[in-house]
Amino acid sequence: LVQRGHSFAIVDEVDSILIDEARTPLIISGQGEKSTQMYDLTEMFVAKLKKQVVVQVDNKEEEAADIDADYVVDEKAKTATLTARGIAKAEEYFHVENLSDPSNSTVSHHINQALKAHGTMKRDIDYVVKDGEVIIVDEFTGRLMFGRRYSNGLHQAIEAKEHVNVNSENRTLATITFQNYFRLYDKLSGMTGTAMTEQEEFGTIYNLDIIEIPTNRPNQRSDHHDVVYKTEAGKFRAVIQQIKECHEKGQPVLVGTVSIEKNELLSKLLAREGIKHNLLNAKNHEKEAEIVAQAGKLGAVTVATNMAGRGTDIMLGGNAEYLARADLDKAGYSEEVIVDATGYADTDNQEILDARKLFAEKLAQHKAEIASEADRVREAGGLFIIGTERHESRRIDNQLRGRAGRQGDPGETKFYISLEDDLMRLFGGDRITNMMERFDLDEDTPIENKMLTKAIENAQTTVESRNFQSRKSVLEYDDVMNKQRELIYSQRRQVLDGMDIKDTVLNMMHTSIGNHVSLAFGEKPHLDAAGYREMLRGLEGMYFAQGAVSIPEGEVPGKSQEDFDEAFIAAAESFYENKEAEITSPIMRELERVVMLRVVDEYWMDHIDAMDDLKQGIRLQSYGNNNPVDVYKRESLEMFEEMIAAIQDETVRRLYSVRLRKDEEVKRERVAKGMVENVGGDGTKPKKQPLKVVKIGRNDPCPCGSGLKWKKCTCPEYHQN
Repeated sequence: LVQRGHSFAIVDEVDSILIDEARTPLIISGQGEKSTQMYDLTEMFVAKLKKQVVVQVDNKEEEAADIDADYVVDEKAKTATLTARGIAKAEEYFHVENLSDPSNSTVSHHINQALKAHGTMKRDIDYVVKDGEVIIVDEFTGRLMFGRRYSNGLHQAIEAKEHVNVNSENRTLATITFQNYFRLYDKLSGMTGTAMTEQEEFGTIYNLDIIEIPTNRPNQRSDHHDVVYKTEAGKFRAVIQQIKECHEKGQPVLVGTVSIEKNELLSKLLAREGIKHNLLNAKNHEKEAEIVAQAGKLGAVTVATNMAGRGTDIMLGGNAEYLARADLDKAGYSEEVIVDATGYADTDNQEILDARKLFAEKLAQHKAEIASEADRVREAGGLFIIGTERHESRRIDNQLRGRAGRQGDPGETKFYISLEDDLMRLFGGDRITNMMERFDLDEDTPIENKMLTKAIENAQTTVESRNFQSRKSVLEYDDVMNKQRELIYSQRRQVLDGMDIKDTVLNMMHTSIGNHVSLAFGEKPHLDAAGYREMLRGLEGMYFAQGAVSIPEGEVPGKSQEDFDEAFIAAAESFYENKEAEITSPIMRELERVVMLRVVDEYWMDHIDAMDDLKQGIRLQSYGNNNPVDVYKRESLEMFEEMIAAIQDETVRRLYSVRLRKDEEVKRERVAKGMVENVGGDGTKPKKQPLKVVKIGRNDPCPCGSGLKWKKCTCPEYHQN
């Protein structure tokens, strides 16, 4: 437990966190099973298959299915599926009769992930390969997401595809969605420059109102109409021409691209034209703030992915503070000293004081130099923002636009679009296709049409709506899990805070014994002698020592279920009190907490996996006219109740059978190292532990090597009686 509570949260760039990130659950994962060779095998199989890409427009497939294709990729739905021909190849390759058979689910799962890796995950767009590792690229900011991995084996499938080391799979220890995590806070607030388009989602999911704060100075930015070209090649020629025109008059340009691939393509085109420029993407993000801070210098050309320096001011003429920091770096000061020198904390360190003096001098010098350059940039029209493609979300486009025109400065923005762009291709619909055929124009003539601009906005609204529904669906399912999570974690917190749980343990014991007796009676009002012996066998040696409860067999038929309950519970309580007296109350209290925490964690992890499996197939319920969420709620409640019962039984079982090693205290962190052992609970003092724990049949040869059967051998190593 690392957080003390959730009182209030202030979130910077709140739309990026609460909206963009909200489709991805937060997961705490631990080491799971070692990755199998199946990833490499399926990679070798899928790499040889023939792919066909189809795009569904208004529920109609744009292309007829290719009968020779082994699998089909739907770019719009981001799915990859084997065809009948592909399934036949898979069954032959993996030597299985029926790939759909439940016994072949592992093979099928690995194939599906390999298909997804090949069909829908693109290098330098969805991920990059750096230093032999596959690193995810954030689709909204273009930044590398170190430490994050795709789940369900997709990351391993991509690693196999890229022929890098396939890392171990992870086990989910805990999970929560961004929405439910931030809804834990009593008060939630945040700020961003682009929230109005998501007003409905902020209100529906987080119950947050949006207040628009007017700009400090009047906005003088000029936002030009979008220009649309027939092909991508024509669009990029127009972008290069626009950059040239700005560059010649000294107007700084910031070009935004949607992927690393397009980013590097534009860089090559600029290099061919001999235009000096700075390139910024996830591969060289270390200099992000430095590059973006100087993007406003006279004649500067910066080509950036959507990272485009959120949180860094693009000042016309350049950023004096970054230039002064660069001077400190050249002077040989370490990064730590530079951070202290640019701060305001009190210090008597002479090196920091000297650095502060130099920083102040250089800052004043650069401000004076920049003042005249800033005026020349303003005369040239301020910063010119070029968008090379419309993003799926209008907010991302607005963020790019917002880089220009700060604090009343002049600026211009313009978006260049082609009918081959993913957004137009996948979500433009028939109207765009018909218009494309109607305009018999060459590649270099822009199409400017109000209807077209409206169609682009409609495409973006469609995608935003789809993404909202996707996030809403994730939340609906997680809300079910959230109630269970709150119950488990509130009890877990009480245990961690040192709550005395002896009464809870005894209540669990009462329930376990009651269930055992109830099961033995079934529908019968009374037990016979054989039924009594069977019932006693399951309790003796666990809850109390042998012979602690002795009811003459002649009296058994006259006893009711309640009579047995009372007798067994009294014996179990006595056994527990004796155990506590033996190891002392403080150790017993800590032992109860340790065991309960361990059991809760184990069963909760299994429950998370089971809930995930349930969710995978639950959507099929809609074919039977059932609401999948309602079925999920009903079935998950049954699973949760079963888990709670199992936790109670296992906690009691472990506490009654636990034996503490002598001269060692109970420590929570030591439990994993075998501090606590399960042994028989017959009340007798255990003898020396066997050196090895091996399950041996009576007629098996004894593992000590004597050559005798186990029942005839007398070696102390495997015989302790």
